[in-house]
Amino acid sequence: MAQTQSLQFAELPHPAPVTAEQRAALLRNPGFGRVFTDHMVTVRYHESQGWHDAKIEPRGPIPMDPAAAVLHYAQEIFEGLKAYRTANGGATLFRPEENARRFQQSAERLAMPVLPEPVFLEAVDKLVSIDRDWIPDGDGSLYIRPFMFANETFLGVKPSSEYLFIVIASSVGAYFKTDAPAVSVWVSPDYTRAAPGGTGAAKCGGNYAASLVAQAEATKHGCDQVVFLDAVERRWIEELGGMNIFFVFDDGSMSTPPLGGTILPGITRASLLTLARDKGVSVREERYSIQQWKADAASGRLREAFACGTAAVVTPIGTVRSQDGEFRIGNGGSGAKTEELKAALVGIQRGQAADPHGWIHKVF
Repeated sequence: MAQTQSLQFAELPHPAPVTAEQRAALLRNPGFGRVFTDHMVTVRYHESQGWHDAKIEPRGPIPMDPAAAVLHYAQEIFEGLKAYRTANGGATLFRPEENARRFQQSAERLAMPVLPEPVFLEAVDKLVSIDRDWIPDGDGSLYIRPFMFANETFLGVKPSSEYLFIVIASSVGAYFKTDAPAVSVWVSPDYTRAAPGGTGAAKCGGNYAASLVAQAEATKHGCDQVVFLDAVERRWIEELGGMNIFFVFDDGSMSTPPLGGTILPGITRASLLTLARDKGVSVREERYSIQQWKADAASGRLREAFACGTAAVVTPIGTVRSQDGEFRIGNGGSGAKTEELKAALVGIQRGQAADPHGWIHKVF
């Protein structure tokens, strides 16, 4: 079936949208991932019809057969991106075409149909537009969650013949619930996130499900996040539970673990690489061991470390704990390079700075 490059979206009226007063109360302190907008977008796929039945409809429960393929074989992928309120009352997205392309790559890895980029972008635009009043002012944003899952009714290990693509949105504030100047991370001694040949580069639910026990272990040890080592040698830093990682050294250079199939190719990661190089910073994509991390922190060669991702943006790492003890990075808080890059990124995202790379996508 040839890919459909565009679809007609039917708009179904909402019988009881949230009132302006209720919405204002929710937006005063939305937290993260708890406050949802009025609508959702749905698009269906069948191997005999391709993509069809595109709708903007009231957000609500999804009817599902107990034999739906996703419940048994976990064919599911998702994305995450944000819409930002601009000073003139408009709304923008940051590099959404990169989310669309990563969504396609994830689909291919999980033997799912590829959603055309124009359909992905139109679905997101339409949801942001119809739920524009849910975009918080100030430092908040509208977190957008496109996802797709297999919903053919059958039991048997094979790719599904039917899928449902959905986009929902959530008004959000800060991702980390802490007033500390930096987060702490736990180095998992027993669990790995991904192995060569696996699904590490795909944004699928199974990767995150597998990380939850390690994240619970981190919480037990008083840490905000878990950091994973490679699955082969158990010594190379890969990424956090849901974020990429960067290191800043005393000579002004930076490094980040290289991609290679086990690390999610983060859009924030790629953007920071570009911004750092724009500023003349030498940035290496190279392997960095947990032993070297500890030694460099002790000697002062390593000055800063930070995590990055759509949800957390840029978040400094202050303390690293493991079964062998703990060590502090720099002054235990944020550093100058971390703050400089965060300001540059957020400035572009929120329309407060020039956009030399054409990353901003205007919704309205």
